[in-house]
Parts: sequence; C-alpha cells; structure tokens
Amino acid sequence: MIDMPSDALGVHHPPADFPARIVSLTPSITELLFDLGLGDQLVGRTHYCIHPAPAVAAIPSVGGTKKIKYDRLRALQPTHVILNIDENPRELADRLRADGLRIIVTHPLAPEDNPPLYRLLGGIFNRAEAAERLVTTFEQALMKLQREVWPSRQVLYLIWRKPWMGVSRDTYIARTLALVGWKTLPAASARRYPELTLDQAKLNAADLILFSSEPYRFQSADLENFAHDYHCSPEKLRLIDGEMTSWYGSRAIAGLAYLARFAHAERPSTHYS
Repeated sequence: MIDMPSDALGVHHPPADFPARIVSLTPSITELLFDLGLGDQLVGRTHYCIHPAPAVAAIPSVGGTKKIKYDRLRALQPTHVILNIDENPRELADRLRADGLRIIVTHPLAPEDNPPLYRLLGGIFNRAEAAERLVTTFEQALMKLQREVWPSRQVLYLIWRKPWMGVSRDTYIARTLALVGWKTLPAASARRYPELTLDQAKLNAADLILFSSEPYRFQSADLENFAHDYHCSPEKLRLIDGEMTSWYGSRAIAGLAYLARFAHAERPSTHYS
C-alpha cells in the first residue's frame, strides 16, 4: 500500500496524475515549486509571488493572497490549489473544496517544518528526489546554525505601522529568530500577530528593534522617524529582510545563512580589562 503524504489538515493526497495543473496562493510555495522542478506545471499564482524572477512573471496571476479573482482561478482549470492557513482565508478553502477542487493546505510553524513540506509536495507531484536534495541542504544549514552558541537577546520585531504590529512567539518568524537566541517581544500574546501599544518600558526591554521589509516595507526613513517620535536610540534600530525570516520553503535555506550573518553582526561587544 502506498503511503500517501498528508497536509496540515491531515488530508492524505495521492500522487498526482500527469500533467498536474497547480495554482499556488502562497509566494514561498510558488518559489518552492520551481525549485522542485515543477515550474512547467504551475498555471496560476498571486501577484505577491515574485520569485524566481523572471520565470514567475510568465505565470498568470489570480489576485492577492486574501482577495482572489475566483473566476480567473477557475478558468485555469487547476487540478491542485495550494493554500496556507496564515496567508489565505478559510472561506476561500471551503469554496474551492465545495467546487470539487483538490486543495493542499500548508502551515509551517517552525523552521524544522520545512523538510516535511518539501516531502509533502515532492510526494504529491512526483518530485521525491528533488525534495530529498532540498531536505539535505536545509538540514546541513540548520545544523551549522545550531552548532554555534548564541547569546540570548530580547527583540521587538515589527511587521506593520498604523497600527504597530509585531509577532508572538507562536509564529514561524519568532521560532526562526530563536535559532540565534533572539526572543521576540511580547513574551505572551493572545494573538499571533498582535497590535502593539509602544511605551518606554517596552522599548527599553528590547535589545534590538527590527523593522521587517514585509508585509509593510519599512525603510531607513521609518527608523529615523521612529527614533525621533519615541526618543529611542538609533543604535538599537535595524532593518531586516522579511523574506529571509518569514518565508518557508526553499527560501528558508538561504534564510538560515542570512540570519547567521545578521546575528553575527549584532553580537554584543565583549570588552576585556
């Protein structure tokens, strides 16, 4: 009996009949499909799916991750639609399922969830060997990061402004940062992506305040304004590449190396008398 891979909802998926017609509604999954050698079976994407350029530009867009042009998606006649619990609304998944489309639901919550993700899609779309190559590369990168001893630091990771929003420790981003000893603030939150009221106590508690490049694209001017508005030292404010900290899939391999370089540059100085 063939062991069929199961997705984040526990749904088992048999190997696809060729040729599959895949619509990906998650940018990092779109990139992963190309890296698994499935670019020729990808028939639809979101307009946030920008990697790998320029190849992805040839794939028709069906809208954003939250607002899909449903008729356009159906016109592509997909055999499989890949979604993510955080990025795509449940109502969309329910509608696709009700219309008889096979949906694959993903939900990586930690860097260690990437190998199962590679194997899930590799198993469904007959790319098991390519998936295992990615697994090996990822595990090597992860072991290299884990061999180092990282000093513990408190970081405030901002993803949005007006209102300010951060990440709880129950997120892929926070668990990625934890690999280099960085603990995200707030320490406890009822929401995974909480709105934040910033006061001096919160800012003082953070060793670093990180401004992500996505979903809000923070820029240098934002850091200057923040330092002025909150009387905060510019020395603890940093821009960080959100793709490298929040994208799972094949991008996560490069993300681990990026994080190591970033954390090395931010190590506290040690002075000897």
